[in-house]
Amino acid sequence: MAKSTKKKITKNTNGFGKFIKWFWILFASGVFLVALVFLLASWGAFGEMPTFERLENPQTNLATEILSSDGETLGKYYLDDNRTDVAYEDLPQNLVHALVATEDARYYDHAGIDARGTLRAFVFLGKKGGASTITQQLAKQLFTGQRARGWQRYTQKIKEWVIATRLERNYTKEEIVSMYMNIYDFGNNADGIRSAARIYFGKEAKDLKTEESAVLVGMLKNSSLFNPIRREEMVKSRRNTVLGQMAKYGYISEKERDSLQDLKMDINFNPESHREGLATYFRMYLQGFLKDWIDKNPKPALEGERDRWNIYLDGLKVYTTIDSRMQKNAEEAVAEHMKNLQAEFFHQNTPQRNSTAPFLELTPEEISRITERAMKNSERWRKMKAAGKSESEIRTSFTKKTEMTVFDWNSETREKDTVMTPLDSIRYYKTFLRAAMMSMEPQTGHVKAWVGGLNYKHFQYDNVIQGARQAGSTFKPFIYAAAIDQLRYSPCDSLPDSQYCIEAEKHGNPEPWCPKNSDGKYSGKMFTLKHALANSINTVTAQLIDRVGPKPVVSIVKNLGLTKEIPEVPSIALGTPDFNVYEMVGAYGTFVNQGVYVKPVMVTRIEDKNGTVLYEYVPETRDVLSKDVAYAMIDLMKGVTEGGSGTRLRHTYKKNTTVYKEIITGYPYEFTNPIAGKTGTTQNQSDGWFMGMVPNLVTGVWVGGEDRAAHFRTIVYGQGASMALPIWALYMQRNYKNKDLGVSDGAFPEPEELSINVDCTKIIEEIQQEIDTDNDLEDLDF
Repeated sequence: MAKSTKKKITKNTNGFGKFIKWFWILFASGVFLVALVFLLASWGAFGEMPTFERLENPQTNLATEILSSDGETLGKYYLDDNRTDVAYEDLPQNLVHALVATEDARYYDHAGIDARGTLRAFVFLGKKGGASTITQQLAKQLFTGQRARGWQRYTQKIKEWVIATRLERNYTKEEIVSMYMNIYDFGNNADGIRSAARIYFGKEAKDLKTEESAVLVGMLKNSSLFNPIRREEMVKSRRNTVLGQMAKYGYISEKERDSLQDLKMDINFNPESHREGLATYFRMYLQGFLKDWIDKNPKPALEGERDRWNIYLDGLKVYTTIDSRMQKNAEEAVAEHMKNLQAEFFHQNTPQRNSTAPFLELTPEEISRITERAMKNSERWRKMKAAGKSESEIRTSFTKKTEMTVFDWNSETREKDTVMTPLDSIRYYKTFLRAAMMSMEPQTGHVKAWVGGLNYKHFQYDNVIQGARQAGSTFKPFIYAAAIDQLRYSPCDSLPDSQYCIEAEKHGNPEPWCPKNSDGKYSGKMFTLKHALANSINTVTAQLIDRVGPKPVVSIVKNLGLTKEIPEVPSIALGTPDFNVYEMVGAYGTFVNQGVYVKPVMVTRIEDKNGTVLYEYVPETRDVLSKDVAYAMIDLMKGVTEGGSGTRLRHTYKKNTTVYKEIITGYPYEFTNPIAGKTGTTQNQSDGWFMGMVPNLVTGVWVGGEDRAAHFRTIVYGQGASMALPIWALYMQRNYKNKDLGVSDGAFPEPEELSINVDCTKIIEEIQQEIDTDNDLEDLDF
């Protein structure tokens, strides 16, 4: 009996032993198999795996960021990825908490793979949630791409596990969070958390509120599906789910959850594109600047990298001189005035009032030539020609009606949908007056605002630097500067307003040159240079250039940064040469900067994505005029705003500031601070200019049609004081309201030892007795 029992016990023990043995064999085999799978995956058996170097430096496309002088992002350059990285320290904690609570509650407890989550996913076949950790999701975004199907999905998952464990060894938990939030595509060109915060909420990532962070974290599930612009209610429901997860894991209280879930969606959509946003014209100019810089500065590339910088991929940071606040003021000023001016232009150029609208005094043949030229220069013509279309086919396409979106001042969006032929659209856009404006700090050359046109999306020609138009009377200060510099005239010296002719041999024409004043009249009276410049008296300007000679004028102009070839003939005195706003502002800045020319600068520094400085600007300066001459010119041009063509900047004239008695103007600007300036109007009112200066800001404004034949019929609206000066005034009003901008409202600094007499009080009193004080001020502007 005992022997039989012993045999049974031995038999049972042997059976259990075999079970244990096979258990450990199977377990070891499983471990070995898993290890082998991981090892094969790491060797690339299931597809290419990232190298150690790539894990250390994962390659993502980064947009080049354009930064204003006050630290705001003006825009970005990118192709597909509008991405700018944000450090973990700049992520709000509510965003990190929302991410962990929703996507990976045990994130801080695992090393890349969540065993519990993986087991749950296997047991329930993914019905109770997947097993992807934040690290695995990052691995997928960086190295494995879109979700695979079938058997490849399993091999992809294995690769993600391997990469995730490697990422955990190479990076801290904080770095992995920031990398993940920086790489995710939130849709609508919102690549990465910074772009998403700016595009969906109009703020920086660090300023996101808890409910806003919950929206963005909710989008991580599927940004295309949970798109707050298209599916607001669905996104709100997803946001509330995230807030519920945050409460579940103790990141917010249940009371906070309930109050936040009750909030409405507060999406502040700010699309970022190359044709929208702030400083669009400047950004397009800057693009050309960067391409030139890249051509001259090869990239110190590592093996296998590009040897050229790429502004769309390399994440450069470009620090500019533009002040975002002043830029906004400038764009608003241009829009406010041009909308009103355009309404008046439309009123005067109806078919009933002008059968050749918007052109004046053109024959049908001349209008046809303008239209033909515009058609051949159009994007439609260029694209169709490149596609191999015949000229006949191209011309036919211009006569077929098509749906299009055109510019419209009266629409809130500045656009309207319509149906018209491309040829009609050319005529339509010819009716719009154009504008350009640039503002610069004269002491440094830093350009603070740049407005190249009305709307970059519809008017892509940049009139700040591409456009060059006749300067008109804004050229006259250069004549006066040469006379004061070469002949030692003072603002108080007098010349007669009488007909003055320059001999034919001096002018290079068969006939003598005898310029007239704009009204065709000559008073015969003596006027100080200050009064003559203030009221653009052509006869006095002609006498000055005859006495000083055209050559010294051209020499000074060249030193002032005006690069265009200028003929050395007396007629340039009336502003016949063409210049752009960019160069004119730089030239006028010399007067304010005590005779020192500083070339306008827009970029101060360029850095790579790691903060290494690649470029720093070096100021380009030169002495052009003495301090005395420069101050005398400022004093001369102060007369323009005190008693001349720019007096509408003041609400009243005071007797002690001008040769005129006190007169109420009715204009709303009411500036009381010292302002130097010059208006300019060209023949037939085709161009209106105003150059305005205070001690630390010089601003130039031009307004005119794309074609010189599109202009106002009379000088009432067609003069510089009506077309351009109001933009300067509106811009400066906005600047002065913001005291943080530091725009000066004080006096221009006077040299310690001023050798040129600028106190014309006694002479003004003598002339005052001879002048008819009933002159109409509207007749004074040219």
